[in-house]
Amino acid sequence: MTKKHLITALILGVAILFVSAGIYAASVPDVIPLNDPAYEKHKKGIVQFEHKKHWDDYSKQYPDLYPSKCGVCHHDENGKPLTELKDGDDVQKCIECHKIPSEAPKGKKAKKKLSKKEKIAQYHAEALHANCRDCHKKFNKKYKPKKAPTTCAKCHPKTKKK
Repeated sequence: MTKKHLITALILGVAILFVSAGIYAASVPDVIPLNDPAYEKHKKGIVQFEHKKHWDDYSKQYPDLYPSKCGVCHHDENGKPLTELKDGDDVQKCIECHKIPSEAPKGKKAKKKLSKKEKIAQYHAEALHANCRDCHKKFNKKYKPKKAPTTCAKCHPKTKKK
């Protein structure tokens, strides 16, 4: 191999390495901690959302629960499901639209009574809980054993006290 061919092969090899690293870096992590910096302090443990399990495993085992593919969870600003997403596509974080980083105030703390739809549109935790918990309830109603968690402690692990 000549010096020119060696340099060309080396440059090509480095280029392939950078391209493949870019593709890998753009892919979705297997587990996504739902720990947004907008929350000053979580009162419950941080949910470790298993994206890979949901998308790779559950969506293939239970396709009826994923009628709009990625759009089951991901939607545009009008609530329309994003059905054509692929691994690595850029998506907004939920809190970019569901801007208030908490659940809607209840009881005397609530300044005005909001509908469920209004709560979900405005409050980040309401949106996540409605999406996850409602899907889990739907799964448990349809399939046995009822293995999708629906209680706080099942998704929010206990935090260790210091």
